[in-house]
This record gives sequence, structure tokens and C-alpha cells, in this order.
Amino acid sequence: QVQLVESGGGLVQAGGSLRLSCAASEMINRIDFAGWYRQVPGSRREMVATITPGEAVYAHFVEGRFAISRDNGEKTVYLQMNNLTPEDTAVYFCNARGLRTNDFQDRFDSWGQGTQVTVSS
Repeated sequence: QVQLVESGGGLVQAGGSLRLSCAASEMINRIDFAGWYRQVPGSRREMVATITPGEAVYAHFVEGRFAISRDNGEKTVYLQMNNLTPEDTAVYFCNARGLRTNDFQDRFDSWGQGTQVTVSS
């Protein structure tokens, strides 16, 4: 299974920004769908933003503040987070699905290990 490596989390003051990255640990053919999710202890994991070749979708609580994007080779997914608030504190996970090789049956659906984002007031 393809492993996803997340980076970019950390501690930031309210109003600040962070940029999360999610990259495959091996060569892959393409990513068809990617998403960022977050989870706080005792709560369910919730969708933050998703991206496909056609559109990006955002949760209402991040719309206008966060932006999901992919690099030109579409092998890395980013989440730019602006105007952060303490309510954004959570572990952020990326999920990606696509083709590992040129074989259309060789698909992957992977989750990253999570990266902590902490926003202080």
C-alpha cells in the first residue's frame, strides 16, 4: 500500500497561517482524489477539504480561510490554512486515492499518519 507522509503541522498563534503537505513515499502514477480531515480527542474525524481534477470542496467552517491544492505533477497535496483559530486545533490527516502504476487495477487508497496543528489564543 502506498504510504502518505504529512508535514507542516506545528504551533501557531491565532490569526496565523500554516501549510500542510501530503506526499506519497514512493513513485505513483496519479492521485484521483485527495482530502484533508481533522480529529480532536473524543470526536469523530471530520472532512476539512477535498480535491479532484474537477473541483475543490470545503467544510463550511474553513471556507474562505483554507485552500487545498495539488502540485503540477499532482503527486503532492497541500492545505494552506490562514486566519487560524484555536478551534482549528486538531490532528490533521490526509487521504489520497489513485493509481499506483499504469495498471488501472493497481489502485491505492491511503491515509497519512496525521500531523498535529495547535493554535494558541
